[in-house]
Amino acid sequence: MGISRIGAPLPHGRSSVSVRGSALLAVLWVSAALAAIAFSLSTTVRGETERTSTAVDGLRSYYLASGAIYRATYELLWSVENPGKRVIPQGSTHVDYTFPSGDVRVELIPEAAKLDVNATPPEELYRLGVALGLEPERARETALSIADWRSPPGPGALDSYYLSLEPSFRPRHASVEEIEELLLVKGITPEIFYGTYVPTPDPSQGTRLVRRPGLIDCLSVFGSSSRIEANTASPAVLAAIGMAPDVINALVEERRKKPFTYQKLLEFLQSFGASAARLRIEGNSIITMRATARVRLQNGQLSDLKRTVGALVKYMPVGYDAPIHILRWYDTTWSN
Repeated sequence: MGISRIGAPLPHGRSSVSVRGSALLAVLWVSAALAAIAFSLSTTVRGETERTSTAVDGLRSYYLASGAIYRATYELLWSVENPGKRVIPQGSTHVDYTFPSGDVRVELIPEAAKLDVNATPPEELYRLGVALGLEPERARETALSIADWRSPPGPGALDSYYLSLEPSFRPRHASVEEIEELLLVKGITPEIFYGTYVPTPDPSQGTRLVRRPGLIDCLSVFGSSSRIEANTASPAVLAAIGMAPDVINALVEERRKKPFTYQKLLEFLQSFGASAARLRIEGNSIITMRATARVRLQNGQLSDLKRTVGALVKYMPVGYDAPIHILRWYDTTWSN
């Protein structure tokens, strides 16, 4: 009693075949769900692993680039103090290092390759703005705004504009102390200051974007008020000091092959009938060093990831507590 006979029909008229089919279907659904969960989990783990690997490579690249800046800083000091045993050749615009952990290129850009933001006349600031791609009226507004900002204390033409802002403030009416102050000046946007990306003017390169420099690449509180460094100055700076477009293009192309010496520069400009009165070779004691690093992977190849850091370095006269002072450090910057 209470024991069903073998082969007896199941309750509600369901056969053993339909029960087995339902069980199989349930197992298939559970398997599909588990497979989806496993796939999602594996994708997440893979993504996190790749992000972690990228973060590690980025950190390694940062320290590799930082170390290269310090090495180049002291090698340049040695080269200047020991002309007969130079490690970095005179006139070099960059130095390449190959380390077991990766490769680094350090660019050497004297501040003399930039215009002095506090001394450059408005007409040169106007030409600079046009060379950077601004419309003539916008370039004129920018030039006059910079001139007003650095003008001596007293009522200025744009004081009412700054006082109408929220929050309001008064313009400095004094020398610019940090180049980033220009972001407060009327008409200067982050795109104008830092630069932006625009379609390449060369049709053979398709629709590729290229970087257009900004004011930060052309103006400096430590810049030159007279002669500009010819090997590293931006084409926009060369245009600002009055050089003709064909001379600028030829000069940039020529210095790509090999940095100019002063004698070579004179000969080159004479062939165009141009003057070298506003140009010089090398800078003074303040230089921007920009290092771009690529770490070496376990397979020996270089990573696609690049990290660029920069430093504004001042070489001090004899008698100071340290021969080198780091005036500014940039954990992240750009490089061509």
